[in-house]
Amino acid sequence: MSSTVKYVIEAKVEVDGPVDRNDIVGAIFGQTEGIFSSELDLRELQKTGRIGRIEITVNQHGNKATGRILVPTSLDKFSTALVAAMIESIDRVGPYHARVTIEKIEDTRAEKRKKIVERAKEILASWEKEKIPEEDTILKELEEAIVKTKVIEYGPDRIPAGPEVDSSDEIIVVEGRADVINLLRFGYKNTIAVEGVKIPKSVQDITRRKRRVIAFLDGDRGGDLILKELLQTCKIDLVARAPHGREVEELTAKEIAEALSHAVTPEEEIMQRLHAAEAGRIVDEMPEQVKRYTQELEGTLMALLLNKELQEIARIPVSELVDKLAEEKQRVKYVVFDGLITQRVVDALSDAGEEVYLIGVKVVDVKNKPENIKILTLHELAG
Repeated sequence: MSSTVKYVIEAKVEVDGPVDRNDIVGAIFGQTEGIFSSELDLRELQKTGRIGRIEITVNQHGNKATGRILVPTSLDKFSTALVAAMIESIDRVGPYHARVTIEKIEDTRAEKRKKIVERAKEILASWEKEKIPEEDTILKELEEAIVKTKVIEYGPDRIPAGPEVDSSDEIIVVEGRADVINLLRFGYKNTIAVEGVKIPKSVQDITRRKRRVIAFLDGDRGGDLILKELLQTCKIDLVARAPHGREVEELTAKEIAEALSHAVTPEEEIMQRLHAAEAGRIVDEMPEQVKRYTQELEGTLMALLLNKELQEIARIPVSELVDKLAEEKQRVKYVVFDGLITQRVVDALSDAGEEVYLIGVKVVDVKNKPENIKILTLHELAG
């Protein structure tokens, strides 16, 4: 196809009789001739190169024929649309009745732009993966060597720790030596590692002497097990976790700061873990129809109430949700809404009787939740 082609007209043709490609070509040129000025005559357009070679494929089906027509053009979009309409006006091929339907007009430049952008992304990704300059490698190795020299061995158990773990009135308990080194790299000098699931006595003792102790653990099953042991043997005031599936030793400075800023009390951490486990069970049992509503409602500030047969009870603005729940709580089974799950929303369903699924954007300050109310976020349900 010529590089000057802007658009390609794609059409379907159906003929009530046995015809071949040449019959359809003849019909196209013959029935469009003279409709408009010579500037839009197909033969003239082909001579001047503004329309390329018309591609036609034909398949015979008994006494009928079907085919496809491809017309490349370098015309502007208005003239291209007129040409497409002319082709669609063909109603006979030879002696037989015919029907031509324009299926689409492809903008080849848009497709080319798309391919260029995709290739640019590949080039950028490859570029990012290239080996960093030797000077940067040397500086990084030097930095790590300096940081490692600052790691001390604390107590009789010789536990890896930051140089200010003893003098600071707040400490961060991490899982291993690599975590201590990574936090040291970004200026956290008050760290101490447990080096395994069994908590050393040095760690147990120091946590009881400090004003505040933060447990900063990996976002995996190992982090869950260590947290359980820490809560049984140490004084832990706050719990911070790496993102799900990530380790503290691989986090950036920004990710570390964000994780620590979202530290919660051990009680809140346990509730979050219990909620995550319950959420997993709820997602597994949720009807697919309800899951589809999560995408439909996102960003709309609307609420949808469904009964147990998944029939729509109401579709209302989120601002009207609490009042509507008060009216319909005996009928509602699923509440999907683009808003915050607050104690006020939960209380509106507290005496609903049967089990109700409450699905919103985020849970905010819900202290009391009846057993019959199952809470889930849109993000959790969308997977």
